[in-house]
Amino acid sequence: MKNDVNLLPTPFTELLRPHNLAHSWERWEGKLSVGVYDNDVREYFAIRNAVSLYDTSPITQYRITGRDTARFLDRLMARDMTKCRVGQAVYACWCDDAGKVVEDGTVFRLGDGDYLINVQEHNLAWFEDTAYGFEVSIEDVTEDYCSLALQGPLSRRLLEEIGLSGIADLKFFRLAQTELEGIPLLVARTGFTGDLGYELYLAPRDAERLWNLLWAAPIAVRLVPIGSHALNYARIEAGFLQVNTDFIGAEHCLRPSQRRSPFELGFDWLVDLKKPGYFVGRRALEREKAAGGPRRRLVGLDIEGNKPAVDSFLYAGNKEVGRVTSAFWSPICKRNIALATVEAGHDALGTELRADIWTTKELKIERSMRSARVVPRPFYDPPHKKS
Repeated sequence: MKNDVNLLPTPFTELLRPHNLAHSWERWEGKLSVGVYDNDVREYFAIRNAVSLYDTSPITQYRITGRDTARFLDRLMARDMTKCRVGQAVYACWCDDAGKVVEDGTVFRLGDGDYLINVQEHNLAWFEDTAYGFEVSIEDVTEDYCSLALQGPLSRRLLEEIGLSGIADLKFFRLAQTELEGIPLLVARTGFTGDLGYELYLAPRDAERLWNLLWAAPIAVRLVPIGSHALNYARIEAGFLQVNTDFIGAEHCLRPSQRRSPFELGFDWLVDLKKPGYFVGRRALEREKAAGGPRRRLVGLDIEGNKPAVDSFLYAGNKEVGRVTSAFWSPICKRNIALATVEAGHDALGTELRADIWTTKELKIERSMRSARVVPRPFYDPPHKKS
């Protein structure tokens, strides 16, 4: 986006601006975000081979506190939130009464009765409606934090070099509230790349000081700022879904047919129908499961050739049975991969489909039908991610 007049800067925007050689600014919840700094392929390989830096400050954050916080979250979320311990991060989704996903996000338990929810879209009204009758306080604290995601096999080394003690002991999906040269930090071993990575949350006033510490580290010669394009490639390899791309939140759908249940999105593991009590959407999800499951499923695909099947329709014989939602040629997997929604009955591993791919070549539009096979996700899952 060339015209960024109406978008707000983050605390890191001016620090990132000299790196943004392509002047590729995008909108993220009304704030400036970078699409590509110079070369999205170079940025992608920084995620997989070095250490990447991504400004996640525009992410929406809610602080939930109060006596009934744990009970409220267990009513809101489809998974059993009573199992979330202090110092733990949990990935979860929440549904409407029809059992359709409103959105997904990460929940950080900072202390007893103290949680932080990180989410893409604004959910304050939904949270407040669900909290009726509970003794909780829900506060939008998006402006109280800024954040950076450091992702890649060298991310831990970078944090060690700037003096962040104990980082090697921080387990996957765990949190640490610490301090670095007088800067209070919340460090989460989480990320959206499927690689080793950390997310750093801090007060906006400390943004420049942290920035200078990161770039003063010896390993900073391997540190590369990345934009949303490179991040999108990595999250597809990791099999992660993106709201408004792979699905639309139930509250923002124009038509009821666009809404998706957790089972349709492959979020079965985020739904605990055995946990006691009621949660929003439970009855609808129980009915869906009793009826034999969802009418459609989100799957991973291996596609013949090297032309990404972006927005391609999928066929079984001559029947249209699905559509690709995300796709690209994976350099590290050496595979043409995709995420797609298909009709139930065509989602079993090994199912052979055909993808209708349209590409532009020398000012001509070409159509090709390529074989597509349902495969497991994630496509890329390095052991160092959890080590």
